[in-house]
Amino acid sequence: MRRVFSYIRPYLGRMTLGFIIKFIGTIMDLLLPWILAYLIDTVVPLKNVGYIVFWGVMMAICSVIALAGNVIANRMASRVARDTTEAIRHDLFKKVSYLSVRQMDWFTVPSLESRLTSDTYNVHQMIGMMQRLGVRAPILLLGGILVTLTLEPVLTLVLVSILPFMGIVVFVVSKKGIPLYTKLQQAVDVMVRTVRENASGIRVIKALSKSEYEKKRFKKVNGEVVKREKKAGMTMAVTNPVMNLCLNLGLTLVVIVGAFRVNAGVSQPGKIIAFMTYFTIILNAMLMVTRMFVMYSKGSASAGRIDEVMRAAEDMKLLPAENVKPAPAELVFSHVSFAYQGKETVSDISFSLKKGETLGIIGATGSGKSTLINLMLRFYDRDKGSILVEGRDIKTIPSEELHQKFGVVFQNDYLMADTIAANIDFGRGLSREQIEAAAAAAQAKEFIDSLPEGYDHRLTAKGTNLSGGQKQRVLIARALAGNPEFLVLDDSSSALDYRTDSLLRKAIREEYAGTTTIIVAQRISSIKHAQHILVLEEGKMLGYGTHEELMQSCEIYREISQSQMGGGEFA
Repeated sequence: MRRVFSYIRPYLGRMTLGFIIKFIGTIMDLLLPWILAYLIDTVVPLKNVGYIVFWGVMMAICSVIALAGNVIANRMASRVARDTTEAIRHDLFKKVSYLSVRQMDWFTVPSLESRLTSDTYNVHQMIGMMQRLGVRAPILLLGGILVTLTLEPVLTLVLVSILPFMGIVVFVVSKKGIPLYTKLQQAVDVMVRTVRENASGIRVIKALSKSEYEKKRFKKVNGEVVKREKKAGMTMAVTNPVMNLCLNLGLTLVVIVGAFRVNAGVSQPGKIIAFMTYFTIILNAMLMVTRMFVMYSKGSASAGRIDEVMRAAEDMKLLPAENVKPAPAELVFSHVSFAYQGKETVSDISFSLKKGETLGIIGATGSGKSTLINLMLRFYDRDKGSILVEGRDIKTIPSEELHQKFGVVFQNDYLMADTIAANIDFGRGLSREQIEAAAAAAQAKEFIDSLPEGYDHRLTAKGTNLSGGQKQRVLIARALAGNPEFLVLDDSSSALDYRTDSLLRKAIREEYAGTTTIIVAQRISSIKHAQHILVLEEGKMLGYGTHEELMQSCEIYREISQSQMGGGEFA
Protein backbone atom coordinates (compact mmCIF):
# COMPACT_ATOMS: atom_id res chain seq x y z
CA MET A 1 0.00 0.00 0.00
CA ARG A 2 2.85 2.39 0.79
CA ARG A 3 4.05 2.27 -2.81
CA VAL A 4 0.53 3.06 -4.07
CA PHE A 5 0.46 6.17 -1.85
CA SER A 6 3.77 7.28 -3.41
CA TYR A 7 1.95 7.39 -6.78
CA ILE A 8 -0.80 9.52 -5.27
CA ARG A 9 1.68 12.09 -3.91
CA PRO A 10 1.99 14.10 -7.20
CA TYR A 11 -1.78 14.64 -7.16
CA LEU A 12 -2.06 15.81 -3.53
CA GLY A 13 -2.74 19.41 -4.62
CA ARG A 14 -5.56 18.34 -6.93
CA MET A 15 -6.90 15.97 -4.27
CA THR A 16 -6.82 18.73 -1.62
CA LEU A 17 -8.85 21.03 -3.85
CA GLY A 18 -11.30 18.19 -4.49
CA PHE A 19 -11.56 17.52 -0.76
CA ILE A 20 -12.32 21.23 -0.08
CA ILE A 21 -15.03 21.25 -2.75
CA LYS A 22 -16.41 17.96 -1.42
CA PHE A 23 -16.30 19.37 2.14
CA ILE A 24 -18.32 22.46 1.13
CA GLY A 25 -20.88 20.33 -0.72
CA THR A 26 -21.24 17.97 2.24
CA ILE A 27 -21.69 20.83 4.70
CA MET A 28 -24.51 22.12 2.49
CA ASP A 29 -26.14 18.68 2.74
CA LEU A 30 -25.91 18.87 6.52
CA LEU A 31 -27.42 22.36 6.64
CA LEU A 32 -30.62 21.38 4.81
CA PRO A 33 -32.34 19.47 7.70
CA TRP A 34 -31.28 22.17 10.19
CA ILE A 35 -32.82 24.89 7.99
CA LEU A 36 -35.96 22.74 7.65
CA ALA A 37 -36.25 22.40 11.43
CA TYR A 38 -35.73 26.14 11.89
CA LEU A 39 -38.33 26.85 9.18
CA ILE A 40 -40.98 24.60 10.78
CA ASP A 41 -40.42 25.53 14.42
CA THR A 42 -39.47 29.24 14.19
CA VAL A 43 -40.28 30.81 10.81
CA VAL A 44 -43.67 29.22 10.01
CA PRO A 45 -45.28 30.26 13.37
CA LEU A 46 -44.40 33.90 12.51
CA LYS A 47 -46.69 33.61 9.42
CA ASN A 48 -44.31 35.86 7.46
CA VAL A 49 -44.37 34.76 3.81
CA GLY A 50 -41.23 36.76 3.01
CA TYR A 51 -39.23 34.88 5.66
CA ILE A 52 -40.61 31.56 4.48
CA VAL A 53 -39.66 32.32 0.84
CA PHE A 54 -36.21 33.53 1.94
CA TRP A 55 -35.41 30.35 3.86
CA GLY A 56 -36.91 28.26 1.04
CA VAL A 57 -34.53 29.99 -1.41
CA MET A 58 -31.65 29.33 1.04
CA MET A 59 -32.51 25.61 1.01
CA ALA A 60 -32.55 25.66 -2.82
CA ILE A 61 -29.15 27.42 -2.91
CA CYS A 62 -27.70 24.88 -0.45
CA SER A 63 -29.09 22.05 -2.59
CA VAL A 64 -27.51 23.47 -5.78
CA ILE A 65 -24.12 24.03 -4.06
CA ALA A 66 -24.26 20.50 -2.60
CA LEU A 67 -25.07 18.98 -6.01
CA ALA A 68 -22.48 21.01 -7.93
CA GLY A 69 -19.79 20.46 -5.28
CA ASN A 70 -20.28 16.70 -5.22
CA VAL A 71 -20.35 16.41 -9.03
CA ILE A 72 -17.19 18.52 -9.48
CA ALA A 73 -15.36 16.72 -6.65
CA ASN A 74 -16.35 13.30 -8.01
CA ARG A 75 -15.07 14.20 -11.47
CA MET A 76 -11.77 15.39 -9.98
CA ALA A 77 -11.53 12.17 -7.95
CA SER A 78 -12.09 10.09 -11.08
CA ARG A 79 -9.30 11.94 -12.91
CA VAL A 80 -6.87 11.43 -10.03
CA ALA A 81 -7.76 7.71 -9.88
CA ARG A 82 -7.34 7.42 -13.66
CA ASP A 83 -3.96 9.20 -13.78
CA THR A 84 -2.61 7.37 -10.73
CA THR A 85 -3.62 3.97 -12.09
CA GLU A 86 -2.13 4.85 -15.48
CA ALA A 87 1.21 5.58 -13.81
CA ILE A 88 1.04 2.40 -11.71
CA ARG A 89 0.17 0.28 -14.75
CA HIS A 90 2.97 1.86 -16.80
CA ASP A 91 5.61 1.27 -14.11
CA LEU A 92 4.32 -2.23 -13.42
CA PHE A 93 4.58 -3.11 -17.12
CA LYS A 94 8.08 -1.62 -17.21
CA LYS A 95 9.06 -3.65 -14.14
CA VAL A 96 7.65 -6.83 -15.68
CA SER A 97 9.64 -6.14 -18.86
CA TYR A 98 12.87 -6.07 -16.85
CA LEU A 99 12.17 -9.08 -14.63
CA SER A 100 14.66 -11.89 -15.10
CA VAL A 101 13.46 -15.13 -16.65
CA ARG A 102 13.84 -16.79 -13.26
CA GLN A 103 11.52 -14.19 -11.71
CA MET A 104 9.04 -14.58 -14.57
CA ASP A 105 9.01 -18.31 -13.88
CA TRP A 106 8.35 -17.63 -10.19
CA PHE A 107 5.52 -15.11 -10.68
CA THR A 108 4.15 -16.91 -13.80
CA VAL A 109 2.88 -15.04 -16.86
CA PRO A 110 -0.86 -15.49 -16.08
CA SER A 111 -0.34 -14.00 -12.61
CA LEU A 112 1.51 -11.01 -14.05
CA GLU A 113 -1.29 -10.50 -16.60
CA SER A 114 -3.84 -10.59 -13.78
CA ARG A 115 -1.83 -8.05 -11.75
CA LEU A 116 -1.62 -5.74 -14.77
CA THR A 117 -5.36 -5.92 -15.41
CA SER A 118 -7.74 -6.89 -12.59
CA ASP A 119 -5.41 -5.85 -9.74
CA THR A 120 -4.76 -2.39 -11.19
CA TYR A 121 -8.52 -2.06 -11.77
CA ASN A 122 -9.20 -2.82 -8.10
CA VAL A 123 -6.62 -0.21 -7.08
CA HIS A 124 -8.28 2.29 -9.46
CA GLN A 125 -11.65 1.62 -7.84
CA MET A 126 -10.18 1.95 -4.35
CA ILE A 127 -8.47 5.31 -5.07
CA GLY A 128 -11.62 6.72 -6.63
CA MET A 129 -13.90 5.43 -3.87
CA MET A 130 -11.66 6.68 -1.06
CA GLN A 131 -11.75 10.19 -2.55
CA ARG A 132 -15.48 10.22 -3.27
CA LEU A 133 -16.55 8.78 0.08
CA GLY A 134 -13.46 9.28 2.23
CA VAL A 135 -14.41 12.90 2.93
CA ARG A 136 -18.17 12.79 2.54
CA ALA A 137 -18.91 9.78 4.76
CA PRO A 138 -16.93 10.91 7.87
CA ILE A 139 -18.29 14.48 7.62
CA LEU A 140 -21.87 13.26 7.28
CA LEU A 141 -21.32 10.80 10.12
CA LEU A 142 -19.54 13.09 12.60
CA GLY A 143 -21.26 16.27 11.42
CA GLY A 144 -24.66 14.61 11.70
CA ILE A 145 -23.92 13.52 15.26
CA LEU A 146 -22.68 17.01 16.27
CA VAL A 147 -25.73 18.76 14.76
CA THR A 148 -28.12 16.33 16.44
CA LEU A 149 -26.41 17.11 19.76
CA THR A 150 -27.46 20.75 19.33
CA LEU A 151 -30.99 19.72 18.39
CA GLU A 152 -31.76 16.89 20.81
CA PRO A 153 -28.94 15.71 23.14
CA VAL A 154 -31.11 12.99 24.69
CA LEU A 155 -31.99 11.42 21.34
CA THR A 156 -28.34 11.70 20.21
CA LEU A 157 -27.32 9.45 23.12
CA VAL A 158 -29.51 6.70 21.62
CA LEU A 159 -27.62 7.04 18.34
CA VAL A 160 -24.14 7.25 19.87
CA SER A 161 -24.73 4.12 21.98
CA ILE A 162 -24.90 1.88 18.90
CA LEU A 163 -21.92 3.34 16.98
CA PRO A 164 -19.12 1.47 18.86
CA PHE A 165 -20.77 -1.87 18.09
CA MET A 166 -20.98 -0.99 14.39
CA GLY A 167 -17.32 0.11 14.38
CA ILE A 168 -16.26 -3.26 15.82
CA VAL A 169 -18.26 -5.09 13.14
CA VAL A 170 -16.58 -3.10 10.33
CA PHE A 171 -13.09 -3.68 11.78
CA VAL A 172 -13.51 -7.44 12.29
CA VAL A 173 -15.12 -8.07 8.90
CA SER A 174 -12.51 -5.99 7.04
CA LYS A 175 -9.66 -7.80 8.80
CA LYS A 176 -11.03 -11.12 7.56
CA GLY A 177 -11.91 -9.80 4.11
CA ILE A 178 -8.43 -8.75 2.87
CA PRO A 179 -6.88 -12.29 3.00
CA LEU A 180 -10.00 -13.67 1.28
CA TYR A 181 -9.64 -11.20 -1.60
CA THR A 182 -5.95 -12.11 -1.89
CA LYS A 183 -6.94 -15.77 -2.31
CA LEU A 184 -9.60 -14.71 -4.82
CA GLN A 185 -6.99 -12.97 -6.99
CA GLN A 186 -4.81 -16.10 -6.85
CA ALA A 187 -7.75 -18.10 -8.19
CA VAL A 188 -8.18 -15.49 -10.94
CA ASP A 189 -4.50 -16.09 -11.86
CA VAL A 190 -5.26 -19.78 -12.40
CA MET A 191 -8.33 -18.93 -14.50
CA VAL A 192 -6.29 -16.53 -16.68
CA ARG A 193 -3.68 -19.23 -17.19
CA THR A 194 -6.35 -21.73 -18.23
CA VAL A 195 -7.85 -19.27 -20.73
CA ARG A 196 -4.38 -18.54 -22.18
CA GLU A 197 -3.66 -22.24 -22.58
CA ASN A 198 -7.03 -22.82 -24.22
CA ALA A 199 -6.62 -19.89 -26.63
CA SER A 200 -3.03 -20.84 -27.51
CA GLY A 201 -3.85 -24.51 -28.06
CA ILE A 202 -7.21 -24.07 -29.79
CA ARG A 203 -6.05 -25.87 -32.95
CA VAL A 204 -4.83 -28.89 -31.00
CA ILE A 205 -8.02 -28.94 -28.90
CA LYS A 206 -10.22 -28.94 -32.00
CA ALA A 207 -8.03 -31.45 -33.82
CA LEU A 208 -8.27 -33.91 -30.92
CA SER A 209 -11.96 -33.14 -30.24
CA LYS A 210 -11.20 -32.10 -26.67
CA SER A 211 -13.57 -29.13 -26.47
CA GLU A 212 -15.73 -30.87 -23.84
CA TYR A 213 -12.64 -31.72 -21.78
CA GLU A 214 -11.50 -28.09 -21.88
CA LYS A 215 -14.98 -26.91 -20.92
CA LYS A 216 -14.88 -29.17 -17.86
CA ARG A 217 -11.38 -27.95 -16.99
CA PHE A 218 -12.48 -24.32 -17.26
CA LYS A 219 -15.66 -25.06 -15.30
CA LYS A 220 -13.52 -26.38 -12.46
CA VAL A 221 -11.21 -23.33 -12.21
CA ASN A 222 -14.15 -20.96 -12.80
CA GLY A 223 -16.01 -22.70 -10.00
CA GLU A 224 -13.05 -22.14 -7.69
CA VAL A 225 -13.10 -18.41 -8.52
CA VAL A 226 -16.84 -18.28 -7.83
CA LYS A 227 -16.37 -20.20 -4.58
CA ARG A 228 -13.69 -17.82 -3.29
CA GLU A 229 -15.55 -14.74 -4.51
CA LYS A 230 -18.70 -15.99 -2.81
CA LYS A 231 -16.85 -16.57 0.45
CA ALA A 232 -15.23 -13.11 0.34
CA GLY A 233 -18.49 -11.46 -0.74
CA MET A 234 -20.55 -13.18 1.99
CA THR A 235 -17.99 -12.21 4.62
CA MET A 236 -18.00 -8.57 3.57
CA ALA A 237 -21.79 -8.58 3.05
CA VAL A 238 -22.33 -9.14 6.77
CA THR A 239 -21.72 -5.44 7.39
CA ASN A 240 -24.72 -4.10 5.44
CA PRO A 241 -27.53 -6.04 7.21
CA VAL A 242 -25.87 -5.57 10.61
CA MET A 243 -25.60 -1.81 10.01
CA ASN A 244 -29.22 -1.63 8.83
CA LEU A 245 -30.43 -3.65 11.80
CA CYS A 246 -28.59 -1.48 14.34
CA LEU A 247 -29.54 1.82 12.77
CA ASN A 248 -33.17 0.88 12.21
CA LEU A 249 -33.45 -0.28 15.82
CA GLY A 250 -31.93 3.04 16.80
CA LEU A 251 -34.37 4.90 14.56
CA THR A 252 -37.30 3.06 16.18
CA LEU A 253 -36.05 4.07 19.62
CA VAL A 254 -35.65 7.66 18.41
CA VAL A 255 -39.26 7.77 17.16
CA ILE A 256 -40.58 6.32 20.45
CA VAL A 257 -38.49 8.56 22.70
CA GLY A 258 -39.13 11.59 20.47
CA ALA A 259 -42.90 11.03 20.58
CA PHE A 260 -42.86 11.00 24.38
CA ARG A 261 -40.69 14.16 24.49
CA VAL A 262 -43.00 16.05 22.06
CA ASN A 263 -46.02 14.90 24.04
CA ALA A 264 -44.36 16.12 27.23
CA GLY A 265 -43.64 19.48 25.61
CA VAL A 266 -39.84 19.28 26.03
CA SER A 267 -39.19 19.04 22.25
CA GLN A 268 -40.69 20.35 19.01
CA PRO A 269 -42.00 18.48 15.92
CA GLY A 270 -39.53 20.28 13.59
CA LYS A 271 -36.59 19.07 15.64
CA ILE A 272 -37.87 15.50 15.61
CA ILE A 273 -38.33 15.63 11.80
CA ALA A 274 -34.82 17.10 11.39
CA PHE A 275 -33.41 14.52 13.79
CA MET A 276 -34.96 11.68 11.80
CA THR A 277 -33.53 13.20 8.61
CA TYR A 278 -30.10 13.38 10.21
CA PHE A 279 -30.52 9.82 11.38
CA THR A 280 -31.13 8.76 7.76
CA ILE A 281 -28.04 10.75 6.70
CA ILE A 282 -25.99 8.99 9.38
CA LEU A 283 -27.37 5.63 8.24
CA ASN A 284 -26.31 6.34 4.65
CA ALA A 285 -22.91 7.54 5.89
CA MET A 286 -22.37 4.26 7.74
CA LEU A 287 -23.33 2.34 4.59
CA MET A 288 -20.81 4.46 2.67
CA VAL A 289 -18.16 3.54 5.23
CA THR A 290 -19.07 -0.11 4.73
CA ARG A 291 -18.71 0.21 0.96
CA MET A 292 -15.37 1.94 1.48
CA PHE A 293 -14.06 -0.88 3.62
CA VAL A 294 -15.21 -3.50 1.08
CA MET A 295 -13.44 -1.64 -1.72
CA TYR A 296 -10.43 -0.99 0.51
CA SER A 297 -10.18 -4.71 1.26
CA LYS A 298 -10.14 -5.58 -2.45
CA GLY A 299 -7.84 -2.69 -3.37
CA SER A 300 -5.45 -3.39 -0.50
CA ALA A 301 -5.14 -7.06 -1.49
CA SER A 302 -4.47 -6.06 -5.11
CA ALA A 303 -2.04 -3.30 -4.09
CA GLY A 304 -0.07 -5.87 -2.10
CA ARG A 305 0.19 -8.13 -5.16
CA ILE A 306 1.32 -5.20 -7.32
CA ASP A 307 3.81 -4.13 -4.67
CA GLU A 308 5.22 -7.66 -4.58
CA VAL A 309 6.24 -7.32 -8.23
CA MET A 310 7.45 -3.73 -7.89
CA ARG A 311 9.65 -4.65 -4.91
CA ALA A 312 11.24 -7.62 -6.68
CA ALA A 313 14.97 -7.12 -6.32
CA GLU A 314 17.19 -7.03 -9.38
CA ASP A 315 17.98 -10.66 -10.00
CA MET A 316 20.76 -10.22 -12.54
CA LYS A 317 23.13 -7.86 -10.74
CA LEU A 318 25.83 -6.22 -12.82
CA LEU A 319 29.31 -6.91 -11.50
CA PRO A 320 32.09 -4.29 -11.67
CA ALA A 321 33.86 -4.18 -15.03
CA GLU A 322 37.20 -5.95 -15.15
CA ASN A 323 40.35 -5.06 -17.05
CA VAL A 324 39.63 -6.66 -20.39
CA LYS A 325 42.59 -8.34 -22.03
CA PRO A 326 42.71 -9.12 -25.76
CA ALA A 327 40.86 -12.42 -26.12
CA PRO A 328 41.75 -15.08 -28.67
CA ALA A 329 38.09 -16.20 -28.67
CA GLU A 330 34.81 -14.35 -29.08
CA LEU A 331 32.75 -16.69 -26.91
CA VAL A 332 34.06 -18.97 -24.16
CA PHE A 333 32.22 -21.42 -21.90
CA SER A 334 34.56 -22.74 -19.20
CA HIS A 335 33.30 -25.60 -16.98
CA VAL A 336 29.78 -24.16 -16.89
CA SER A 337 27.11 -25.86 -14.76
CA PHE A 338 23.53 -24.80 -14.06
CA ALA A 339 20.63 -26.22 -12.05
CA TYR A 340 16.98 -25.25 -12.66
CA GLN A 341 14.73 -25.48 -9.59
CA GLY A 342 17.22 -27.74 -7.86
CA LYS A 343 17.73 -30.11 -10.80
CA GLU A 344 21.04 -29.90 -12.66
CA THR A 345 20.33 -29.12 -16.31
CA VAL A 346 23.85 -28.75 -17.74
CA SER A 347 27.10 -29.87 -16.17
CA ASP A 348 30.74 -28.95 -16.84
CA ILE A 349 30.29 -27.55 -20.37
CA SER A 350 33.38 -26.05 -22.04
CA PHE A 351 33.98 -24.69 -25.55
CA SER A 352 35.40 -21.61 -27.27
CA LEU A 353 34.59 -19.88 -30.55
CA LYS A 354 36.64 -17.42 -32.54
CA LYS A 355 35.11 -14.61 -34.58
CA GLY A 356 33.24 -15.94 -37.62
CA GLU A 357 33.28 -19.57 -36.46
CA THR A 358 30.22 -21.78 -36.18
CA LEU A 359 29.20 -24.04 -33.32
CA GLY A 360 26.62 -26.74 -33.88
CA ILE A 361 24.81 -28.18 -30.86
CA ILE A 362 22.95 -31.46 -31.16
CA GLY A 363 21.35 -33.83 -28.70
CA ALA A 364 18.13 -35.46 -27.62
CA THR A 365 15.13 -33.48 -26.40
CA GLY A 366 15.79 -32.18 -22.90
CA SER A 367 19.54 -32.59 -23.15
CA GLY A 368 20.19 -28.92 -22.28
CA LYS A 369 20.63 -27.34 -25.73
CA SER A 370 18.27 -24.41 -25.15
CA THR A 371 19.63 -23.98 -21.63
CA LEU A 372 23.05 -23.16 -23.08
CA ILE A 373 21.42 -20.43 -25.19
CA ASN A 374 19.66 -19.02 -22.12
CA LEU A 375 22.95 -18.94 -20.20
CA MET A 376 24.73 -17.36 -23.17
CA LEU A 377 22.20 -14.53 -23.24
CA ARG A 378 22.23 -14.34 -19.43
CA PHE A 379 18.56 -15.08 -19.05
CA TYR A 380 19.79 -17.21 -16.15
CA ASP A 381 23.06 -16.99 -14.24
CA ARG A 382 25.30 -20.03 -14.31
CA ASP A 383 25.96 -21.75 -10.98
CA LYS A 384 29.57 -22.70 -11.72
CA GLY A 385 32.25 -21.86 -14.27
CA SER A 386 32.55 -18.76 -16.42
CA ILE A 387 31.10 -17.39 -19.66
CA LEU A 388 33.14 -14.80 -21.54
CA VAL A 389 32.03 -12.64 -24.47
CA GLU A 390 34.93 -10.86 -26.21
CA GLY A 391 37.06 -11.47 -23.10
CA ARG A 392 34.48 -10.00 -20.69
CA ASP A 393 32.51 -11.97 -18.13
CA ILE A 394 28.85 -11.62 -19.17
CA LYS A 395 28.02 -10.66 -15.58
CA THR A 396 29.95 -7.42 -16.15
CA ILE A 397 28.16 -6.52 -19.43
CA PRO A 398 24.93 -4.47 -19.18
CA SER A 399 22.02 -6.55 -20.47
CA GLU A 400 21.13 -4.08 -23.25
CA GLU A 401 24.72 -4.03 -24.53
CA LEU A 402 24.96 -7.83 -24.31
CA HIS A 403 21.70 -8.51 -26.12
CA GLN A 404 22.50 -6.04 -28.92
CA LYS A 405 25.42 -8.28 -29.85
CA PHE A 406 23.06 -11.21 -30.49
CA GLY A 407 20.55 -12.00 -33.18
CA VAL A 408 18.41 -14.84 -31.88
CA VAL A 409 15.71 -17.14 -33.19
CA PHE A 410 14.24 -19.18 -30.35
CA GLN A 411 12.65 -22.59 -30.60
CA ASN A 412 9.14 -21.20 -30.02
CA ASP A 413 9.47 -17.62 -31.18
CA TYR A 414 6.75 -15.03 -31.61
CA LEU A 415 5.43 -12.99 -34.51
CA MET A 416 3.29 -9.92 -33.81
CA ALA A 417 -0.01 -9.03 -35.42
CA ASP A 418 1.64 -6.54 -37.77
CA THR A 419 3.18 -6.38 -41.23
CA ILE A 420 6.06 -8.64 -42.28
CA ALA A 421 8.32 -5.57 -42.54
CA ALA A 422 7.42 -4.47 -39.01
CA ASN A 423 8.09 -7.96 -37.68
CA ILE A 424 11.55 -8.02 -39.27
CA ASP A 425 12.32 -4.46 -38.17
CA PHE A 426 10.98 -5.06 -34.63
CA GLY A 427 11.14 -1.39 -33.68
CA ARG A 428 14.81 -0.88 -34.62
CA GLY A 429 14.15 1.73 -37.31
CA LEU A 430 15.80 -0.31 -40.09
CA SER A 431 15.60 0.83 -43.70
CA ARG A 432 13.60 -1.10 -46.28
CA GLU A 433 16.90 -2.09 -47.97
CA GLN A 434 18.17 -3.70 -44.74
CA ILE A 435 14.87 -5.52 -44.25
CA GLU A 436 14.84 -6.85 -47.80
CA ALA A 437 18.52 -7.89 -47.64
CA ALA A 438 17.89 -9.84 -44.42
CA ALA A 439 14.80 -11.48 -45.95
CA ALA A 440 16.80 -12.50 -49.02
CA ALA A 441 19.54 -14.08 -46.87
CA ALA A 442 16.89 -15.89 -44.82
CA GLN A 443 15.39 -17.30 -48.06
CA ALA A 444 12.13 -15.46 -47.34
CA LYS A 445 12.21 -13.01 -50.28
CA GLU A 446 10.62 -15.39 -52.77
CA PHE A 447 7.47 -16.12 -50.77
CA ILE A 448 7.16 -12.52 -49.52
CA ASP A 449 7.29 -11.15 -53.09
CA SER A 450 4.54 -13.61 -54.07
CA LEU A 451 2.14 -12.09 -51.53
CA PRO A 452 -0.23 -9.41 -52.90
CA GLU A 453 1.02 -6.77 -50.43
CA GLY A 454 4.59 -8.05 -50.19
CA TYR A 455 6.39 -6.77 -47.10
CA ASP A 456 3.24 -4.91 -46.08
CA HIS A 457 1.31 -8.17 -45.80
CA ARG A 458 -0.28 -8.21 -42.35
CA LEU A 459 0.30 -11.21 -40.10
CA THR A 460 -2.03 -12.51 -37.42
CA ALA A 461 -0.76 -12.96 -33.85
CA LYS A 462 1.86 -15.73 -33.79
CA GLY A 463 1.88 -15.66 -37.61
CA THR A 464 -0.87 -18.26 -37.91
CA ASN A 465 -1.55 -17.15 -41.51
CA LEU A 466 1.92 -18.36 -42.55
CA SER A 467 3.23 -21.90 -42.88
CA GLY A 468 5.77 -23.22 -40.37
CA GLY A 469 8.67 -22.78 -42.80
CA GLN A 470 7.58 -19.26 -43.76
CA LYS A 471 7.38 -18.24 -40.10
CA GLN A 472 10.86 -19.56 -39.43
CA ARG A 473 12.30 -17.66 -42.40
CA VAL A 474 10.70 -14.38 -41.24
CA LEU A 475 12.12 -14.97 -37.76
CA ILE A 476 15.59 -15.69 -39.15
CA ALA A 477 15.34 -12.50 -41.24
CA ARG A 478 14.56 -10.58 -38.05
CA ALA A 479 17.68 -12.00 -36.38
CA LEU A 480 19.90 -11.20 -39.40
CA ALA A 481 18.50 -7.69 -40.00
CA GLY A 482 20.50 -6.13 -37.16
CA ASN A 483 23.85 -7.49 -38.45
CA PRO A 484 24.58 -9.17 -35.11
CA GLU A 485 28.02 -10.18 -33.88
CA PHE A 486 26.53 -13.49 -32.73
CA LEU A 487 23.76 -15.34 -34.55
CA VAL A 488 21.87 -17.93 -32.49
CA LEU A 489 19.51 -20.31 -34.26
CA ASP A 490 17.74 -22.51 -31.70
CA ASP A 491 16.22 -25.35 -33.72
CA SER A 492 14.90 -22.67 -36.07
CA SER A 493 15.18 -24.55 -39.36
CA SER A 494 13.23 -27.67 -38.42
CA ALA A 495 10.34 -26.70 -40.72
CA LEU A 496 12.58 -25.93 -43.71
CA ASP A 497 13.09 -28.38 -46.53
CA TYR A 498 16.64 -29.60 -47.10
CA ARG A 499 17.21 -27.37 -50.14
CA THR A 500 16.09 -24.18 -48.35
CA ASP A 501 18.09 -25.15 -45.26
CA SER A 502 21.19 -25.64 -47.42
CA LEU A 503 20.71 -22.29 -49.20
CA LEU A 504 20.20 -20.56 -45.83
CA ARG A 505 23.46 -21.95 -44.42
CA LYS A 506 25.29 -20.96 -47.59
CA ALA A 507 23.92 -17.38 -47.42
CA ILE A 508 24.96 -17.04 -43.78
CA ARG A 509 28.48 -18.31 -44.55
CA GLU A 510 28.93 -15.95 -47.48
CA GLU A 511 27.07 -12.79 -46.44
CA TYR A 512 27.69 -12.92 -42.68
CA ALA A 513 31.19 -14.35 -42.70
CA GLY A 514 32.28 -12.24 -39.71
CA THR A 515 29.32 -13.36 -37.58
CA THR A 516 29.92 -16.03 -34.96
CA THR A 517 27.09 -18.53 -35.31
CA ILE A 518 25.57 -20.99 -32.84
CA ILE A 519 23.14 -23.48 -34.36
CA VAL A 520 20.99 -25.80 -32.26
CA ALA A 521 19.65 -28.48 -34.58
CA GLN A 522 18.18 -31.95 -34.84
CA ARG A 523 19.62 -32.51 -38.31
CA ILE A 524 23.23 -33.50 -38.85
CA SER A 525 23.08 -31.79 -42.25
CA SER A 526 22.44 -28.41 -40.55
CA ILE A 527 25.64 -28.54 -38.50
CA LYS A 528 28.06 -30.92 -40.23
CA HIS A 529 30.03 -28.07 -41.83
CA ALA A 530 30.45 -26.23 -38.49
CA GLN A 531 34.02 -25.81 -37.20
CA HIS A 532 32.83 -27.05 -33.80
CA ILE A 533 30.07 -29.50 -32.92
CA LEU A 534 28.90 -30.14 -29.35
CA VAL A 535 27.01 -33.35 -28.57
CA LEU A 536 24.85 -33.23 -25.43
CA GLU A 537 23.17 -36.00 -23.47
CA GLU A 538 21.29 -35.23 -20.23
CA GLY A 539 23.20 -31.98 -19.83
CA LYS A 540 26.65 -33.49 -20.24
CA MET A 541 29.16 -33.27 -23.09
CA LEU A 542 29.41 -36.59 -24.88
CA GLY A 543 31.47 -35.24 -27.75
CA TYR A 544 33.11 -32.10 -29.08
CA GLY A 545 34.93 -31.59 -32.36
CA THR A 546 34.39 -31.49 -36.12
CA HIS A 547 31.99 -33.74 -37.99
CA GLU A 548 34.82 -36.02 -39.08
CA GLU A 549 36.29 -36.25 -35.58
CA LEU A 550 32.94 -37.05 -34.00
CA MET A 551 32.18 -39.70 -36.59
CA GLN A 552 35.28 -41.46 -35.29
CA SER A 553 35.07 -40.72 -31.56
CA CYS A 554 31.39 -40.29 -30.59
CA GLU A 555 29.12 -43.31 -30.93
CA ILE A 556 25.85 -41.39 -30.37
CA TYR A 557 26.76 -38.80 -33.01
CA ARG A 558 27.68 -41.58 -35.43
CA GLU A 559 24.34 -43.32 -34.79
CA ILE A 560 22.40 -40.09 -35.40
CA SER A 561 24.36 -39.47 -38.61
CA GLN A 562 23.78 -42.97 -39.92
CA SER A 563 20.07 -42.91 -39.05
CA GLN A 564 19.59 -39.57 -40.85
CA MET A 565 21.96 -39.93 -43.77
CA GLY A 566 22.43 -43.68 -43.98
CA GLY A 567 26.18 -43.23 -43.59
CA GLY A 568 26.26 -41.12 -46.76
CA GLU A 569 27.38 -37.54 -47.21
CA PHE A 570 25.41 -34.69 -48.67
CA ALA A 571 25.46 -30.93 -48.40
